[in-house]
Amino acid sequence: MTGVRKVAAASAVGNTIELYDFLLYGTASALVFDKIFFPQFDSRVGVLLAFATFGAGFFARPLGGAVIGHLGDRIGRRSMLVVTLSATGLSTALIGLLPTYAQVGILAPVLLVLLRIVQGFFMGGEQGGASLMAVEHAPPGRWGWYGSWVFIGSPVGLVLANLAMYVSSRASGPDFLSWGWRLPFLFSIVLVGIGLYIRLRVSESPQFVRAEKSRLPIAEVLRDRWRVVLLGAGVNLGFTIFIYVLSVFMIGYGRTALKISADDLLIATVVGSLAQVVAVPAFALLSDRVGRLPVMFGGAIFQAAFAFPLFWLTDSGWFTFAMVLGFVGSAALFGPSAAYFAELFRTRVRYSGVALSFQLGAVLGGGLAPLVAQSLLRTGTWAVALYLILGAVVSGVCLLVIGAAHEAEPVGGESGASPLSPAGF
Repeated sequence: MTGVRKVAAASAVGNTIELYDFLLYGTASALVFDKIFFPQFDSRVGVLLAFATFGAGFFARPLGGAVIGHLGDRIGRRSMLVVTLSATGLSTALIGLLPTYAQVGILAPVLLVLLRIVQGFFMGGEQGGASLMAVEHAPPGRWGWYGSWVFIGSPVGLVLANLAMYVSSRASGPDFLSWGWRLPFLFSIVLVGIGLYIRLRVSESPQFVRAEKSRLPIAEVLRDRWRVVLLGAGVNLGFTIFIYVLSVFMIGYGRTALKISADDLLIATVVGSLAQVVAVPAFALLSDRVGRLPVMFGGAIFQAAFAFPLFWLTDSGWFTFAMVLGFVGSAALFGPSAAYFAELFRTRVRYSGVALSFQLGAVLGGGLAPLVAQSLLRTGTWAVALYLILGAVVSGVCLLVIGAAHEAEPVGGESGASPLSPAGF
C-alpha cells in the first residue's frame, strides 16, 4: 500500500471508530434512552428528551473544532487525532457504565448529557483533522477520491453501531434494557485500541510540515475568512439535517408511528449505510473529474426533491427502499465535501477553518434535526418534509454563493487573491 493510501486508510479507520461512538448514541436515543433515562414521561415526550440529549453533543462540536483545530494548525494534525480518538472512545465506554434513572434518579440523565458533551467536544476536532491527513497527503487532482475514504467512516460507523445494537438486542433478549444496550458502548474500548495502533503508525501531513505556521490560526480564520466559514457551515447544514433525520429520527418514527420492530429498523439503516459506502467515493471521484460544485449542488437538489417521497415510501411499507435511496442520494453532497472544505482554506489555518465551518453546520443541522423533526411531527410528516427542503435550499444557496472560485485557485488557495479571499470576496 502506497503512502497516501496508507494514510487515507488509517484516517478512515480512525474516523469510523469515532463515528461509531458518536452515532451509536443516536441509535440508542431512538431505541433505548427514553425508557431507561426518561421513564417518567410518555413515549413521545421521552423520545423528544432523548433526542435533546443527542443534540447536546453537537453544541460542543464547534468549540471542540475551534480549540482542536487551532492546536492542529499549531502543533500538528496527527497528535490531535490521537487525542480526539482516545477521549471520544473513553466517553462512549463510560456511557455504557452509567446508572439508570431507576437507580439514581435525575443524576442519571445529567451524567448522560455531560458525557455526551465531552464526546461532542472531541468529535468536533476529529472529522476535519482526519480528512486533512488524507487530503494533504494526496496528489493534486485526487483530493476528492482520497478525502472520501475518510468520510466512508460515517456510513461504516453507522453500520457498526446499528449492527452492534442489533447483535446485542438479539443476544440479550428480554434483558436488553437492563444490560444488553451497554455492550456496544463498552465495545468502544476495543475499537479505540485498534484505532490508536493504526493512527500512531502514520506520518504527519507533509503540507503541514512545509507550511509557514500561524501564531493564532483560529483568530486569523475568524478575521480573514469568516464569510467562508459561515457559507461552509451553510453547505454542511443541509446535509446534516437530512442525514440525521434519516439515520436517527426515522428510526424513532418507524418504531412509534409505523410500529416497525427495532430489528427491522436497524437492518434497514445498515442496508442504507452500506449503499452509501459505495456512493460516497463514487461521487467524490466524479467531483475530481467534473468539479465539486455540480456534484454537490446535484446532491442538494436530490435532498429537496426526496423530502416528500421519503415519507410516501416509508408510510407505504417501503422503509428499507426509502432508506437506501436517501443514503445514496445524499452522498452526492457528502462524498466530495472533504476535499471541498479543505480547498477553501490555506494550509496554515486549514484545520481551524475546516473544523469550525464543518462543525457549525453540524450543530445547526444535525444537532437539532431529530429534535426539530420530532416536534414538527405533531403537525404532520409534511412539516418534516418542508424542514428537509429548507435545509437543502440553504446548502444549495451557499454552494452557489461560494461558486466554483475555490476550484480556480491553486490547491488550497496557497497563493494569489480569489473571490474567496478577503480582497476578492
